[in-house]
Amino acid sequence: KRQVSTQSTGLLSYCLRMKTTTTCNFTGFKIYPGHGVIFVRGDSKNFRFIDAKSASLFHQRKNPRKVAWTPAYRRAHKKGLVEESQKKKARKIVKVERDIVGASLAAIKAKREQKPEVRQASRDAALKEAKERKKAAQAKKSTTAKKPAASAAASTQAKAPKPAKVKAAKPKPGKGGR
Repeated sequence: KRQVSTQSTGLLSYCLRMKTTTTCNFTGFKIYPGHGVIFVRGDSKNFRFIDAKSASLFHQRKNPRKVAWTPAYRRAHKKGLVEESQKKKARKIVKVERDIVGASLAAIKAKREQKPEVRQASRDAALKEAKERKKAAQAKKSTTAKKPAASAAASTQAKAPKPAKVKAAKPKPGKGGR
């Protein structure tokens, strides 16, 4: 019977010792344990870089979307997206007719199928009715407005002017108040 030691250099022990991967703050590549550089800024924020090249570019304040070999550049400039563009298909536009408030779909279709002469005649009749209603309302307003106008003129002549108010003199602040 042979015992398997946990300190063997086999693949199993490597997988057990391996921690999770992190991503490079500049490139976005995976950084495996034991690799990369960590930069700690003055405000205690950690930045992890896969190599000195990406750390240098970060310190030079370069934009990863403008550095051609980074995945951010490829994403921004739509490189290598052939497979994804084939998957996307244009949706067919389906036209749906719906009711409008105050009119059902059947009523709308019936009006649409009317002949232009019938539609024009109904429009003229509706306009004529609206004009008659407006005239009647205006005539009613003019008769009610004439009566109070005459009485209002008489009442203004009967009123006497009000006497002007006299304001009391206020003491100035800081000059013998309380």
